[in-house]
Amino acid sequence: MAIMMPKKVKHRKWHKGVTRGVETRATEVAFGSYGLKSLGTKWITARQLESARRHIIRYLKKGGKLWVRVFPDKPVTFKGAEVALGGGKGAVDHYVYPIKPGRIIFELDGLKEEVAREAFKGAGNKLPIKTKFVKKEN
Repeated sequence: MAIMMPKKVKHRKWHKGVTRGVETRATEVAFGSYGLKSLGTKWITARQLESARRHIIRYLKKGGKLWVRVFPDKPVTFKGAEVALGGGKGAVDHYVYPIKPGRIIFELDGLKEEVAREAFKGAGNKLPIKTKFVKKEN
């Protein structure tokens, strides 16, 4: 799978914006049995998400299903080295997802709890924020 990026965006270049507060959406495990929950505020790049996703996929082997609950649709622009001031905003370089505390990033099903914990631990190390392992509440 290629790096995640939107097929089409309403506006090509966005303002940076400010990520404040805690997440109100996608705070509970909804699809799988286990989830990886964010504990911090940061921009997660498409590359970081893909790296974490690939780490988790290694643990799935034959069984198990993975859900990615975030999608990087915020464009980040970059002007390049040694470019003089002026000349407008730079070209879109990559896409990010501005994560807030409490958001479920990944969900897993069909694995033993110890295996899921191990998979999420490695995936969490690839992300720029602190994360925690959560189980579905019945």
